Amino acid sequence: MAFAGPPLTWLYVPGDRPERFEKALASDADRVIIDLEDAVAPDHKEQARDAVREFLGDPPTKPVEVRINGLDTPWASADLAAVATLAGLGGVRVPKVASTDDVRAVAEALPAQGTVGIHILIETAIGLEMAFQVATAHAFVASMGLGEADLRSDLGVEEAGLAWVRSRIVVAARAAGLPAPAMSVYTALDDDAGLAASCRAGRALGFVGRAAIHPRQLPVIVEAFLPPESEVAEAAQLLESIKAAREDGKGAIVIPGVGFVDQAMVGRARLLVQLGARRGLR
Repeated sequence: MAFAGPPLTWLYVPGDRPERFEKALASDADRVIIDLEDAVAPDHKEQARDAVREFLGDPPTKPVEVRINGLDTPWASADLAAVATLAGLGGVRVPKVASTDDVRAVAEALPAQGTVGIHILIETAIGLEMAFQVATAHAFVASMGLGEADLRSDLGVEEAGLAWVRSRIVVAARAAGLPAPAMSVYTALDDDAGLAASCRAGRALGFVGRAAIHPRQLPVIVEAFLPPESEVAEAAQLLESIKAAREDGKGAIVIPGVGFVDQAMVGRARLLVQLGARRGLR
């Protein structure tokens, strides 16, 4: 059953493996990402485009995004031309975004009515420096996240060196009015404990959800990003108190044990309640 709240899981599937497309849709992933970039060898790019074109000719049963090749590659233009007007395209993931011109170039290839969102991936030092600018470069931008493997290589840092980078992206996304970013993939398929710990650390930094490279990772991701029952209960009580105060005609809202309540606190409480509903909490 589809969840009405924010998505928590995205499942990648290689663009040149069309036999896996329906399986991905049938998985528990909230959204599917068909990859034309890293998962597809250069001599399979055209084959992958053809497969995506055929598959997304009609709307699928859940949102499907397509990750194109980087705009500095010889394949990006053909990727955009192949997918931009497909009825089943739910979004375009753009790797290695480094400038506002990158964002505008993609936007110009998409339907003018804005039905297809642009999902930015930051994977270079210059892209990181330009995070807020690219996030606000066009109204079609729907989200921003990190491509951590390439970014680690570009920065020359270990895993621990990404902590500040992750916070930087959370802040830039918030400042741009975008949803909280989702985490990059966790490549160790046989390390559920490590995946869960990584997700919990990301949640503490402000990330919501994560991309996966295998269906077995999906339940681990969901469990790690769902808030504890106590947090959901506190958030629900906060929202009830705010509602009651407004019904009484109170301007400034002060809640015992909490203090003054601002809009940021309200937004956080609503998110927790939405996520709690995924666990069946009220």
